[in-house]
Amino acid sequence: MISLESRSEVKEFILELQVPLFLMFTLIYLLTLVGNLGIVALSSCDSHLHTPMYVFLSHLSLVDFGYSSAITPKVMAGLLTGNKIISYSGCATQLFFFGAFAGTESFLLASMAYDRHAAICKPLHYTTIMTSTVCAQLASGAHICGFLTSSIVIGNTFSLSFCKSNVVHHFFCDILPLLVLSCSDIQLIQSVVFIIASFTALFPFLVIFTSYLLIFITILKIPSAEGHQKAFSTCASHLTAVSIFYGTIIFMYLQPSSSHSMDSDKMVSVFYTTVIPMLNPLVYSLRNKDVKNAFRKAVRRQRLQLDHLLS
Repeated sequence: MISLESRSEVKEFILELQVPLFLMFTLIYLLTLVGNLGIVALSSCDSHLHTPMYVFLSHLSLVDFGYSSAITPKVMAGLLTGNKIISYSGCATQLFFFGAFAGTESFLLASMAYDRHAAICKPLHYTTIMTSTVCAQLASGAHICGFLTSSIVIGNTFSLSFCKSNVVHHFFCDILPLLVLSCSDIQLIQSVVFIIASFTALFPFLVIFTSYLLIFITILKIPSAEGHQKAFSTCASHLTAVSIFYGTIIFMYLQPSSSHSMDSDKMVSVFYTTVIPMLNPLVYSLRNKDVKNAFRKAVRRQRLQLDHLLS
């Protein structure tokens, strides 16, 4: 550990990478890359997936790839070379893009819940409610909110003085381990982080909860069991993704500071920064007939093209 007198003297931070997990992180990142970009490619190429649900899913896949890419390559490089150093500006950049993409994902999940609400509760008006303009506005709004809230957090965090140490007890530059290193009064920034986290997690969660409450009320009014199953199946993938994402985020950031453990936080952080972006494409592809059909058609097209080239 290095003791420094002022923030201006800290030119880089040291990330604590204790276990050589390079192969595991590489495999996870490759699956994240293939899964998320594959979803984007399928949604773009197959006309049956040119619907609001899959427009949002494409944005979600790009965001998952983005916030995994903000963290995982640097971790992989550190595990491979043993270099635990990240520059001051690199730390700020990493934290900014991670926060921006994670915030965007939260709002995209809320937009997808609203889309499911419109499809199940107001099927006759669905096409007039979820127009291409509305979808574009919701997706753009999610990105704007994500990047704006991250900018606020970054601006407040890196206006602090860091003079205690430059060793970040984490595997990437996250907000809570950085605040521990500050010799400034962090009470204000802790309040700002809590408000931002509440806005980016609890507000979308409230939208999702309200949407699904109305969806379940509507489903209960459907007389047939087949209708129940069909309605639930359209929501299953999204509910799974919501449960995984919000469960880890709320556990990580919205618990009292007195109950925080750096070791447990690191384990949870590995899950939501690397595993969740890998899981989402699997959740949506394995539980979604449209995505599976689009994938089969894409494979058949590639086989036909290959056969044509070889013949």
